[in-house]
Amino acid sequence: MMAGERFVDNYLGYLLGQANHALYKEFDAQVRARGLSSVEWRVLATLQDSEPLTVSQLAQEVLSKQPTVTKLVQRMAEQGWVALQADPADQRRTLVVATAGGRRLVKPLVEAARQHEARILRPLGATEKVALRKLLVKIAQHA
Repeated sequence: MMAGERFVDNYLGYLLGQANHALYKEFDAQVRARGLSSVEWRVLATLQDSEPLTVSQLAQEVLSKQPTVTKLVQRMAEQGWVALQADPADQRRTLVVATAGGRRLVKPLVEAARQHEARILRPLGATEKVALRKLLVKIAQHA
């Protein structure tokens, strides 16, 4: 370590946190402007082009605890953004699906997220973008 260099300057967890903050800082304001919390955004972004998911699958996908997601999807169902249905394969499990209203609400945000991501990644070359995605997937899968 060079003099004046801090541990956090090269610590992967810190760098990923900083990158995540850069990615979400501005975009979060757009999410809130649409009347959604960041977790509601993640739920709708996940479900808008997905098969129905169980609450536990959804909790994993949106990086939140299952009890939190259970309460959240019940509120979102009351708003008409998602629908809850019994799993035909196992009646004890509940499946969550985005409604047409939920998809309509999230569609412009998904487009805005793509544009925002493109702006953030502009300094990277095409090969770097592909490599970054592959490396992040690899880390996430083996963590």
